[in-house]
Amino acid sequence: MLTLLTFSLPAQAQDPVVQGRQIVEEFCGPCHATGKTGASPHADAPPFRTLARSFDLDRFPQLLERGISSNHPDMPEFKFNEASARAVRDYLRTVQAEPEPRPEPQR
Repeated sequence: MLTLLTFSLPAQAQDPVVQGRQIVEEFCGPCHATGKTGASPHADAPPFRTLARSFDLDRFPQLLERGISSNHPDMPEFKFNEASARAVRDYLRTVQAEPEPRPEPQR
């Protein structure tokens, strides 16, 4: 299943962070935790606040524009237009958790 996400913006451009939050809440929120806290509704879906540990968020919009899919059978394939992909990235930057501290080397 391929879902093409194209959104028309009102005459005054909407804040990309707000738009990105709306997109991920609507399309991704049924499975993924989309905020700074909380568990994902689907046990196998990683919370979005940890995506920067696995993906370079600067390059993430290109992945979304090409179409993102998963090996997980429950996840549909999504393809975003450029503006939506950048808005999602802008929102994701606002919810990223601090990286987990690396253990100090033992002496």
